[in-house]
Amino acid sequence: MERTTMDSTPATMSILGYPAGTWKADPGRSTITFSTRFLTVSVVRGRFTGFDATLITAADRGGPAATATIDTASLDTGNDKRDHHLRSADYLDVERFPTITFRSTGARLADNGWVIDGELTLLGVTRPVPIDVELTESGPNPSGEQRAAFSATALIDRRDFGLHVPMDGGGAAVGRKVTISLYIDTVLQRDI
Repeated sequence: MERTTMDSTPATMSILGYPAGTWKADPGRSTITFSTRFLTVSVVRGRFTGFDATLITAADRGGPAATATIDTASLDTGNDKRDHHLRSADYLDVERFPTITFRSTGARLADNGWVIDGELTLLGVTRPVPIDVELTESGPNPSGEQRAAFSATALIDRRDFGLHVPMDGGGAAVGRKVTISLYIDTVLQRDI
């Protein structure tokens, strides 16, 4: 796999050898997953099946710009009873807050790629969240579409977003830290 590098000049940070333009996530080839501790001894893993993500790259920007919207009702942990509870007002409150959004505010080089700084809005609360991003592959596919795939990780503290769910006997059923992992396969959009 060919490694792509970035120009480190802050005013022109762009992905070298990578066409500038608007890149849209291919939902059939992309995943957004999460994991957190449950009852201190196990881990709950899940995914969101409904989302939209866009990355804009250009030489005249201060780095790539990214936006994402997640449909909270698309949460799936593989357990219907748990999913229903996580969608309830106790957790994601999907009736009042149907989406989770991310909007980048900047980008900076890192050891294995770059960090996209941004604002995550969850339960109506917006907090700064950095996302570690690595370009995993890029190039044309057999049909001639320009594609680029990214893996990314963010760590959030659910309490920062007002998500406090104590157990009846004290303590918390769900861990404070939630790891969000993304694999986003994007397609360069053609001008219309």
